[in-house]
Amino acid sequence: MSDFNINALSLKDLKQLQKDVAKAISGFEDRQKAEARAKLEAHARELGFSLSDLAGVEVKATRKPAAAKYQHPENPSVTWSGRGRRPLWFTEAIAAGRKAEDLVVG
Repeated sequence: MSDFNINALSLKDLKQLQKDVAKAISGFEDRQKAEARAKLEAHARELGFSLSDLAGVEVKATRKPAAAKYQHPENPSVTWSGRGRRPLWFTEAIAAGRKAEDLVVG
């Protein structure tokens, strides 16, 4: 490793060095993991299994987002499912005298 005076670097250079070191560490760890995974997969194949068979990893199904129930009165591309906190546009429309039924996606 080359010797250099870290105290002579500017703040900008130090921050760039910090980013470069973090990126190098992450890349090193990724390479190490990939190498370990390849070795484990090869050993599992020798035994007649796949690595996922041995790890017992299950894939969880993801939930679909809730369907839109209400839409903005002037901009129909803005919607709300009716779940969670009421959006400001919905609250303002109700305060202006509209009914929730008037905002239902049609």
